[in-house]
Amino acid sequence: MTKINKYIYTLIAVIFFTSCYDLDRFPLDKPSSQTFWQNDDQAKMGIMGVYSQMSATNLFGILFSTDCLSDVGLGFDNPGYYSIATGVYTDRDGQVQGKWQSTYHGIMTANNVIRNVANSELISDDVKTKVIAEAKFLRGLFYFHLLDYYGGVPLYDETVELEKDYNDLLKKRSTAEETRTFILKDLTDAIAGLPVSWDQLDYGRATKGAAYALRGKVYLFAKDYPNATKDFEEIVLKSDYGYELYPEYDQLFLPKELGGADESKEMVFAIQNMGGIGTEYGMPMTFYMGTRSSFGSCWNNSMPSTDLMAMYELKDGKPFNWDDYFPGFKANDAVKKETFVATLAAGGKTVATYPKNYDELVAMYDERDPRMGQTLILPYTDYLGWLRNAPNPCTFVVATGVNESNGFIRNNRGWNTNFWRKFVAEANMDGLITNRAHTPINFPLIRYADVLLMLAECYNETNNFDDAVKYINKVRQRPSTNLPALNSGPAWLEARTKDEIFKRIMQERAVEFAGEGLRFSDIRRWKVAESLLSGKKELQITGELALNRSFNERDYLWPIPAVEIEINPELEQNPGW
Repeated sequence: MTKINKYIYTLIAVIFFTSCYDLDRFPLDKPSSQTFWQNDDQAKMGIMGVYSQMSATNLFGILFSTDCLSDVGLGFDNPGYYSIATGVYTDRDGQVQGKWQSTYHGIMTANNVIRNVANSELISDDVKTKVIAEAKFLRGLFYFHLLDYYGGVPLYDETVELEKDYNDLLKKRSTAEETRTFILKDLTDAIAGLPVSWDQLDYGRATKGAAYALRGKVYLFAKDYPNATKDFEEIVLKSDYGYELYPEYDQLFLPKELGGADESKEMVFAIQNMGGIGTEYGMPMTFYMGTRSSFGSCWNNSMPSTDLMAMYELKDGKPFNWDDYFPGFKANDAVKKETFVATLAAGGKTVATYPKNYDELVAMYDERDPRMGQTLILPYTDYLGWLRNAPNPCTFVVATGVNESNGFIRNNRGWNTNFWRKFVAEANMDGLITNRAHTPINFPLIRYADVLLMLAECYNETNNFDDAVKYINKVRQRPSTNLPALNSGPAWLEARTKDEIFKRIMQERAVEFAGEGLRFSDIRRWKVAESLLSGKKELQITGELALNRSFNERDYLWPIPAVEIEINPELEQNPGW
């Protein structure tokens, strides 16, 4: 357990920041400056309280489920964002309200740290500088999240003292530009005060490189490509930061205790998760991305879309086309069923007949981008589950009557979909997972691959096409992925115009970050969400309808929660709501 996790666990186990901040409830649970902020250790404990807010359910705790709002995922119920994906949500939707409140809770805890640490004469200058820089990084991260989902928001800084000012939290919304300026100032201050790295015991705390990467992302979302380029180049072109792509993609999503690399140099900034009896502090990836065969018997509310499976290229870089392997597949549901559907023998314990196209299907997997099988549990592949307190080898068979008790994976909803392999515990992770809601795998918010592709996007937008392709190729040619380089010969690898390169960036971001919750923000900032999602019929792999999507112009921003407007009439609603 790293020191950052020790601090978080101690904090949660004792008194600090344990209740969810609510703009309509007075926060009586906060320690005062008279009893806290008396030494360096308390300052470090205080900042861990801000880090702990990142895993709040409606802040980043179920960020992976926002893929269900995009073209790479689908979901049902909460936290699958079903009501939002289908367009029936309102400004009283629980997740719309929850994200607003949870994110402001994080902001207020950051403000509390900045104010009290700055005012303390008992905290050393070195700790004070670093802790305030961390708090500003996190506050900038939280405000950026609000800006992404709601647009401009009321800005409350460290001058707000909740005990004194609670009844005065009635500011008007700042503009998007004013909100962005506030965020950029916080991140610039963070860059000045954060170290390039921490000792291993403090792994996971914000660094100077993370602040550069986040500031670059803020500029990128604002289409300020020159400034974004400078920030990304700072950590890509200089050796000081030490970031690199980890050679094995699938190991990025395993803890080091299992031979993984979730603490590798690719993780620019990640939420630190842990499990184990008495130290359960994590995010519910297994709970909602797993299945009934996963540890704790889980819900698979968040699933990969059928379209995602088709996005992965062939190993020679050619686009994948179902009809090339199974003629008539895309137009004919009967061919889909011949490709996927088996029947079980009496009693449901063995397969009686495999699909007509079984051999061709399984062979096709080996011809695809390796990230497909590393990210998804595909039909007729294996998964090590957990049942009756013991490992339970399972196979994903598409058939009526499958059950984990008989060694099969089943969809909790009854849909025929693929499942997530990425971020989902196998067996009990050698004892590391003891609660399905606390998956002990660090969850990346910014990976080095993300920085490389964002830098490629900046170069493409400023007509530096050669360098754009160079950085796309770096991600494509991670040793375990090893796809051929763009512009390396065959016509299907050509990407020389701005439009061609942009399509490659869209494609690469879809498959590289599937399950990481980046896609919904990407397709909204690119202004392609409406064309991708409006009126789309989301199909199961066997052709049946899963859901009818809805996305209109108004959905580029969520509504300001109605409850917040009732409390603060100065809050102007977003267009279309």
